Amino acid sequence: MRKSESIKYEQDRKRVSKLFYDVLSEKLKVREALVKFPKNCKDKTVIASWHALCHLEADEDLRSDDIMYKEVQDEYLEFIANTLSKGIALPENIIKSYYPFHKEALIPDTKTPKGIWNTLKKFLCC
Repeated sequence: MRKSESIKYEQDRKRVSKLFYDVLSEKLKVREALVKFPKNCKDKTVIASWHALCHLEADEDLRSDDIMYKEVQDEYLEFIANTLSKGIALPENIIKSYYPFHKEALIPDTKTPKGIWNTLKKFLCC
């Protein structure tokens, strides 16, 4: 990895950390945070973090029914946020746990024609 790419990954991770803290403190809704993720990001840590927030959104009903589940998930998300705030990569086991979902990451891509089309399509359809 080139030094400039490494610096960008570090900056993106810190930015994502702030989004996590804003979601956990209820300053932002999950969907708002997902839209604010770094565009065109190829960092596996940021992609795994994106999926962690998606799971938070998907678990909304479970979280409201099971306080213990909510607490454990919040601690997990705080761990991710804390790790990202240092600009370092998530542990490999966390990244690998999200590999099955990587092809479905909808982090906006504004550099390729396909990415621009998909971003425009999401905007027009939603």
